[in-house]
Amino acid sequence: MKYDNSIKINDRIIDVDSPAYFIADIAANHDGDLTRAKELIWMAKDAGADAAKFQHFKAESIVSDYGFRKLNGSLSHQADWDKTVFETYKEYECNRDWNEELALTAKEAKIDFMTTPYDYEAIRLLDPFIPAYKIGSGDITWIDLIEEISKQNKPVILATGASSFEDVERAVEAVLKYTRQLVLLQCNTNYTADIDNLKHINLKVLQLYALRFPQLILGLSDHTLGHATVLGAIAMGAKVIEKHFTDDNDRIGPDHKFSMNPSTWREMIDRSKELEAAMGDGFKRVEDNERHTVILQRRCLRLKHNLNAGDILREEDLEALRPAPHKGIEPYKINEVLGKRLLVNKVKGDALSMDELVYQDA
Repeated sequence: MKYDNSIKINDRIIDVDSPAYFIADIAANHDGDLTRAKELIWMAKDAGADAAKFQHFKAESIVSDYGFRKLNGSLSHQADWDKTVFETYKEYECNRDWNEELALTAKEAKIDFMTTPYDYEAIRLLDPFIPAYKIGSGDITWIDLIEEISKQNKPVILATGASSFEDVERAVEAVLKYTRQLVLLQCNTNYTADIDNLKHINLKVLQLYALRFPQLILGLSDHTLGHATVLGAIAMGAKVIEKHFTDDNDRIGPDHKFSMNPSTWREMIDRSKELEAAMGDGFKRVEDNERHTVILQRRCLRLKHNLNAGDILREEDLEALRPAPHKGIEPYKINEVLGKRLLVNKVKGDALSMDELVYQDA
């Protein structure tokens, strides 16, 4: 499989050396109100998001009213909805007449405008306005749609919730038939906001993806409360993070309950930046802020008692004590010191340096 190890979304380069790219998934949290949708774009920007994402679906083309009515008790989080699944999707459609205005609002706010298209018309209508596509986990087996999105020659962000590795490989292959610009997201698609969901996030799948798709850009689409999973994913190399975003978790609607709000989103961003700063480059060295610590905490060879120039150093003359000045001799070099003769007088507790010693027969 051939894919790029760097992608570009508008002016933002995403690669192994870049900070994580955060997508605020407004999804249905606009509540059918254009003014709210635009306000949420600005809020997402203020909270530190890199992209404001919507979901473009039409009830008729994403769910079967008959099919969901026949499921009876198998609705998971949807069982708590006041209306039927079909009615809820209908109520929270993102009006496609808003596309240009949403895109212009995002441009004004200096945040990327993105969406998940759930049908072919959405792809056609949204393509002029978006720099990248998100494919939701639920469509990972709809290969025709995946291929159509990939043909647009824009970065594709593919979520992999509720899927097997075979499903993932099939979908990845479909994307790569038409574009090398792919981001692969680990995801768990339980939307109940239950704390027990943390047991099922399975961040170690990111390690599996890294082995199977070396240097492919990875990330996390997450629906848990808080940001522990996000920090864990970033520590494991995730470069794209998607979380739902709202202004008020107490609002009525399908996505508000498990979304992050401006306060918790900002906290996530701030902690993530701290983590990224702490991750470093993986090269082990004495860091700049440790240079004084090397002196203060390390030991060097020091004299247990006074000695005079010409004395021969024996093991019983020496001990390892802090601090260790620049020319101090590290304890592991003691065998290089024993048997040598002092060139100068030294007092108890003083540190030895190699330029003060000479072999006995010199």
